[in-house]
Amino acid sequence: MTETVPIPIWLLLIIGALAVLAALDDVLLPTARWYLRRRVNKVIDEVNDRLRLELPSFQITKRRVLIDRLIYDPEVMKTVGEVAVERGVSRDSLMADIASIAREMVPAFNAYFYFKLGYRVARWLLRTFYRVRLGYAHELTLAEIPPDTAVVFFINHRSNADYLLVTYLASGSVALSYGAGEWARVWPFRSLLRLAGAYILRRKTDDPLYRKVLERYVQMATEACVPHAIFAEGKLSRDGAINTPKLGMLSYITKTFDPAGPYDILFIPVATNFDRVAEERTLVANPDTDFRGRGGRFLAGGTAKFLFRLAWRRIQGRSAGFGAACASFGEPLSLRAWSNERGIDLSRLDREGFFPAVEELGAELTDRITDVVPVLAVPLVSLILSEADGPLETEEIKSRAMRWLHEVRTLGAHIGLKQGSEAAEIDEAVQRMRRRRLIAKQGDSGLAPVAAERALLTYYAASIVQLRAHLQQKPSGPE
Repeated sequence: MTETVPIPIWLLLIIGALAVLAALDDVLLPTARWYLRRRVNKVIDEVNDRLRLELPSFQITKRRVLIDRLIYDPEVMKTVGEVAVERGVSRDSLMADIASIAREMVPAFNAYFYFKLGYRVARWLLRTFYRVRLGYAHELTLAEIPPDTAVVFFINHRSNADYLLVTYLASGSVALSYGAGEWARVWPFRSLLRLAGAYILRRKTDDPLYRKVLERYVQMATEACVPHAIFAEGKLSRDGAINTPKLGMLSYITKTFDPAGPYDILFIPVATNFDRVAEERTLVANPDTDFRGRGGRFLAGGTAKFLFRLAWRRIQGRSAGFGAACASFGEPLSLRAWSNERGIDLSRLDREGFFPAVEELGAELTDRITDVVPVLAVPLVSLILSEADGPLETEEIKSRAMRWLHEVRTLGAHIGLKQGSEAAEIDEAVQRMRRRRLIAKQGDSGLAPVAAERALLTYYAASIVQLRAHLQQKPSGPE
């Protein structure tokens, strides 16, 4: 009974590995889950005390539960049946596709990540490159939001930094959920954005199964009053102006809305503007090309090159930041009030009546975005030099810019430059643009756009050219 029993090394390793797995499964992992769950619940309690809108239960429901609800949603199941008959395939094969789509799409919102980590990263990134500003907030935006209200931020799309900017500025009021495009399907963006509450989109697809799953997810989140944000144009602006809104997401959100129902939808128009857009050269050089479908290699490679250049300039002491990043929050629109004023029930309209109504709604929201586009220094200098007949001295640029600011201010524009420091910010913008070789001295005649960069100056000027034209067409002046 005391003899030694030899055990092969490989068997000893297997036994040891099984013992470690057993300890992890029975002791360490449950303890870790309990600890993390406790931390998350503590964060949820903290943020619900300070947020104007508490986190909806839908937003903090386990991802597995949301996926199952989406897969077995009655409307999704109905579409599965119709497509199975049309394609002559079994329902089981289509249900596997539905499950895959739902797993790809549904977020895994984590309050601790969003408020403790994500918010701090967003703040650090923005402040590293920009002077972040709140340009304007309509008084109704700051008012108390009634309970049972689905808040939807309707945003123009100037840069991929829009997501960080609006999330950062709105973080004291709501936790926003976004629809992120194809670029977000690349690791590690996919996992990080899901933790931040983003749902992943395939924007260009005619698959009826995918479109129905997306439609139902958006509607389920809206009916549960999850605050979320959509980009009005659906893609980055290629010309610098606010373009005609895309109606897909807007139609999903409003399709099941009943003005007499239990919840209202409150649209908050948001206008962003930047002294420098990180994607500027790609947007201007490829005005007819989108980032979609260009693959993870393009995204990762472009991002790595951009960050490397920034780091190298910072090492050399040549990085002076990107200037200002500003967002303004316009007059909110209650869909219930809008529907009642027009005697429209969107949930009861047929296709021929529904889309014109959604188009009218989208046009009104886009007008409200354009109303509050913040005027910044680089777009202003770009406009002055683009409209000039020839080179201008710095003092003449500042003089014309100040006159332009006075003109649009009387029309009701919201200026993103610090009041009292406008001339200094304009001068700083001129110097920054000279360092970037966007403008240059032409002999003794003054400053003018560099020929190769005229398209870039036109891009920056477009945002406030559109603003001026829009305000001049309005029947009244300032609010």
